[in-house]
Amino acid sequence: METSAEQVRTPPSKEQLLAALVQKQGRCVVEKLQRSTVAICGLGGLGSNIAVSLTRAGVGKLILVDFDCVDITNLQRQQYKITQVGMPKAIALVENLREISPYVELEAHSERITESNAADLVANADVVCEAFDVAESKAMLVNLLLEHFPQKYLVAASGMAGFDSLNSIRTRSITKRFYLCGDSVSDVNAGIGLVAPRVMACAAHQAQTVIRLLCGMEQ
Repeated sequence: METSAEQVRTPPSKEQLLAALVQKQGRCVVEKLQRSTVAICGLGGLGSNIAVSLTRAGVGKLILVDFDCVDITNLQRQQYKITQVGMPKAIALVENLREISPYVELEAHSERITESNAADLVANADVVCEAFDVAESKAMLVNLLLEHFPQKYLVAASGMAGFDSLNSIRTRSITKRFYLCGDSVSDVNAGIGLVAPRVMACAAHQAQTVIRLLCGMEQ
């Protein structure tokens, strides 16, 4: 039987997509993820990969925050396309996530997250992902969350640069609400670069930790 081009391009319905997720992940997991909201602060190598993983897993809503625009040097490890160079990352990532799932709820903020606006940006999130490149921004967000939102889960990253084995990247529980992913050693400022596999591995640790927390599977 011949299939028309229009039939091939028609995306599955939301019900069909959820049924496929249930088949692979189980109904209980999918229902919990669908009810959840995750804030991703920083949409570079870590944040863009986290967002893709959580969208594929079926998280119901993502809050995406980044002030930066896509640069040609980002294409080596971040989830953007060459046609998106120059676009705000928050807007470009929404485009890409919509291609994966048009049913995920996305709230995009093309602004720098600071001490004055961070609380408002993450207030409605069940889990907050810290995915910044700059150490000062990382410390600001972690300190703010621990002080003002101790009930929220925080999943942060430290150390994913260089060419070391992926096996050195791991997830540690700092407290019952604060998890840290990475090797906790490597730093791009020490003269070593960022390569896609290690950045993506760290992002995968963060995404998997988020999923486990949302489903009640604490580390």
